Amino acid sequence: MKVIGLMSGTSVDGIDAALVEISGRDVDLKVQLLAGETYPYPVQLKEQILAVCGGRTLSIAQLAELDDAIATHFALAAKSIGQGKPKAELIGSHGQTVYHRPPVKQLSVSSHQSSVINSSIPIGYSLQLGRGEAIANLTGIPTVSNFRAADIAAGGQGAPLVSKVDAYLLAHPSKYRTIQNIGGIGNLTYLPAHHELDWEKQICGWDTGPGNALLDLAVQQLSNGRQSYDRDGSWAAKGTPCIKLVRQWLEQDFFSELPPKSTGRELFGEEYLAQCWQDAQKEQLSTADWLATLTELTVASIAHSYRHFLPQMPDEILLCGGGSRNLYLRQRLQAELTSAKVLTTDEVGVNGNFKEAIAFAVLAYWRFTCSITGNLPRVTGAKQPILLGEIHLPLMSVNN
Repeated sequence: MKVIGLMSGTSVDGIDAALVEISGRDVDLKVQLLAGETYPYPVQLKEQILAVCGGRTLSIAQLAELDDAIATHFALAAKSIGQGKPKAELIGSHGQTVYHRPPVKQLSVSSHQSSVINSSIPIGYSLQLGRGEAIANLTGIPTVSNFRAADIAAGGQGAPLVSKVDAYLLAHPSKYRTIQNIGGIGNLTYLPAHHELDWEKQICGWDTGPGNALLDLAVQQLSNGRQSYDRDGSWAAKGTPCIKLVRQWLEQDFFSELPPKSTGRELFGEEYLAQCWQDAQKEQLSTADWLATLTELTVASIAHSYRHFLPQMPDEILLCGGGSRNLYLRQRLQAELTSAKVLTTDEVGVNGNFKEAIAFAVLAYWRFTCSITGNLPRVTGAKQPILLGEIHLPLMSVNN
């Protein structure tokens, strides 16, 4: 089946579109990338999305307009990636996250027990704009969207959602791997070797903390908007990280919180960066030192997660997402985690630039054709495996 996966992450770089050929179910799952492209948002729309992610308030009418605009551009991306290619039979659209609130973990004392028990009150909330019913009718192609809602309703974080896809595309017969995505936010999937008994039940994953979000914001500020990111990490590579600051920042509660856990720009955004900048004023850092220190925070937060929460250190770390192209960040990660070999998913056959879009194509395929559950409760914290995504069928009158 030919499926289009659509994804825009917390970096808001643009809409990643992947046209794939999918066959099989889970253990026999096969995915071939036929085409992949990133379609940048118009500048004004990107700025509006980032402002909303940063906390700007909107009226209901403005929210509806933003939802419509994002859906329109997602539909255009789907149409563009399909031009001159075999016709897609299905779209899986993640949409654009503008707000993410994980379940609040609170401690409460039972009246019948003296022990302290964990409860999650309230359940989480996550909002992705770019409604699937609009995409389905603008493209004439059945569309699955709103993937996070069902997992959240089942008590989960609604993230990370791609771990089950990672498992069936990237697990190795004998090697222990982590799939480390470095988008705006970092997240990992730990994959035990296939020879392990009940290997799928041992898979775990969570958000590790900031990926590129703080770095990109800092580069935009330092360059007065002329640059949106530090290409290859070349600017940061000229500096020296301030380890004192990194250690201070790692004392933030999120890093010590036990998985499952997730986060977003609501925590690691402009306000957090401003506080980091205020901390840095005491250290007299150069601009390159400042970027090197922010890069080191991403590296250190990943390493901290591995050392404190993984069942064991992996043999291989497979990077994907925009941060996988940051050579300085990759070198620093390899230097920090010397026992593992740092590679990219490209080097083992899965395109790292479009892996997330591919994953949502697979999740849509599982939901639409196989009714296969898409979440892993040990990763998201949901009470049970559950079908992910809402199916939207186009009106028969739509002109394809």
